[in-house]
Amino acid sequence: MTHPAPHDHDVVVLGGGSGGYATALRARQLGLRVALVEQDKLGGTCLHQGCIPTKALLHAAEVADAARDSSAFGVRATFEGIDMPAVNAYRTGVVDRLYRGLQGLVRSAEIDVVTGTGRLVGPRSVAVGDTVVTGRNLVVATGSYARTLPGVEIGGRVVTSDGALDLTEVPRRVVVVGGSVIGVELASVWRSFGAEVTIVEALPRLVPAEDATLSAQLERAFRKRGIAFRTGTSITDVKQDETTAFVTLESGDVLEADLVLVAVGRGPRTDGLGLTDHGITVERGFVVTDERLRTSVEGVYAVGDVVPGLQLAHRGFAHGLFVAEEIAGRSPRPVLDAGIPRVTYCEPEIASVGLTEEQARTTYGDDAITTYEYNLAGNGKTQILRSAGLVKVVRETDGPIVGVHMIGARIGEQVGEASLWVNWDAFPEDVAAYVHAHPTQNEALGEAALALAGSPLHAHA
Repeated sequence: MTHPAPHDHDVVVLGGGSGGYATALRARQLGLRVALVEQDKLGGTCLHQGCIPTKALLHAAEVADAARDSSAFGVRATFEGIDMPAVNAYRTGVVDRLYRGLQGLVRSAEIDVVTGTGRLVGPRSVAVGDTVVTGRNLVVATGSYARTLPGVEIGGRVVTSDGALDLTEVPRRVVVVGGSVIGVELASVWRSFGAEVTIVEALPRLVPAEDATLSAQLERAFRKRGIAFRTGTSITDVKQDETTAFVTLESGDVLEADLVLVAVGRGPRTDGLGLTDHGITVERGFVVTDERLRTSVEGVYAVGDVVPGLQLAHRGFAHGLFVAEEIAGRSPRPVLDAGIPRVTYCEPEIASVGLTEEQARTTYGDDAITTYEYNLAGNGKTQILRSAGLVKVVRETDGPIVGVHMIGARIGEQVGEASLWVNWDAFPEDVAAYVHAHPTQNEALGEAALALAGSPLHAHA
């Protein structure tokens, strides 16, 4: 085994996904010597199995819906079906272009990329094959994996989100186990592609981490689209034969499907890294950190999905930037989950940031919270898109905005302004003073702020 000189790098990053490569790139910008250890491809789950390829599928689904519904806009078009090999080629092309760009960024930054599986052999030393890479600081950024359920064997007609990307034809009937982000996104894709879809969710409502108002709106929209769902129920068994999968619910009902997607969240990828062998505290697989992302060992940090909290690529990016600046002595502002925007890219899309109404009432008290819902029926662009939805704003009574929750076609593009409101503790009266372009969906945010400020325009007082 080759042992380079002690602390031959300022930063060793274990994992080249969103959080890992963000750490590495920012650290190099700050003049630090960086080694990046990655066992597979730079970009990690987000680029290769998650955010990017699934959103490419969702865009293909949007195109399919537009072709199918073109007569509503006076356009004569024919929808002949889905060519999955062609869809997959489109998806792969998007990923490949972004991957080449990322490789170029890392190469131009002169980051030392070490390819292979890394394991700690010291608090800040990582062994990759016969080579040991050591640094003054170590950043654990090994990401996450698709969870499954006890007793459910993945394979054949039963897949996780990883296997869902490899389909060569559209299944006729799909059962989706799990009604959170991944489950509703892929359910939306397959319904647009023509499949019969049923979602099974153990909790009482779809997207249970979102504001209850958005869950109700999504359930209404899914019913209209013909997506079935069974909430408040669990599965007890999944079996399959050569032609069919069988999903047994706790009620005893059996759902038959050509494909079963298990979408029950993601787990931290920390097994086998040797973290606890070197004093790094791990609980339920997650690396324990403080708000500055420091672990229990000096000079060791963790970022992204291995840290308890939201599992989002842009959280990983923010963590990576933060840790690089922390190591460089810049004392950056901590990244707080409450201020991170969230988007679910099903149709209709969901976007939110900050506290839900329930969380706000728990935090501040029932009498200290005011909410307002602006229905997108009054929004010109939403009518042009023949969509529906709403913008819900949660504020402290006579105080700042603490949460924004939206649902509608393409509404995810509007979450940037909402994030500014929440993170800057904006008052509705502050926002109401700014002009929002017409006709845009963005002006729905302005309308909601006007109403909360006591001066509604296209809304009832």
